[in-house]
Amino acid sequence: MHVPTWLKTTAAVTVAAGIGSLVTRPGDRWYRQLEKPPWQPPPKAFPLVWTPLYGLIAFAGARALDASRGRARREFAVAYAANLALNAGWTAVFFGARRPRAALAEIALLNASNLDLLRRAWQADRTAGAALAPYVAWTGFATALNASIARRN
Repeated sequence: MHVPTWLKTTAAVTVAAGIGSLVTRPGDRWYRQLEKPPWQPPPKAFPLVWTPLYGLIAFAGARALDASRGRARREFAVAYAANLALNAGWTAVFFGARRPRAALAEIALLNASNLDLLRRAWQADRTAGAALAPYVAWTGFATALNASIARRN
C-alpha cells in the first residue's frame, strides 16, 4: 500500500465520517422519542463500531486502488467515492432530515453499493475485500435497525 493512496482514502473517509458526525444527534429529543427495538445497541456503541470500520474502509480502499490499474482503478475510485457519499447521505437523511423511511430507501442503495465495492475490492486484492466485509455486515445490521425504527414510528 502506497502512502499517497492511504492518505487520500483516509482523507475521503474522514470527510464522510465528519459529515455524518455533524448531523448525528442521538441525544436529540426527536431521536430519543422514537420507538426503537429492544435489540438496538446503546448510543455509545456506535462510535466504538464506526471508528474501526472507517479505518478498514480507508485501508481497503488504498489496497484495492494500489492493486488496480487503468480502467479498473478508475471504476473502483468512482464506486468508492459514490459509496462514501451514500454513507454520509444516510446520516443526513435519517438524522438531519429526520426521515427514517426515506433513510431506509437510501440505505438500500448503500447496501447495493457496499456489495459492488466488496466485489471490486475482492477482485483487486483479497485483503482489501476481507477488510470491507465488517462494513458490509454492519450496514446490513443498520438496515434491519432502520427498518424496525421506520416500522415502529
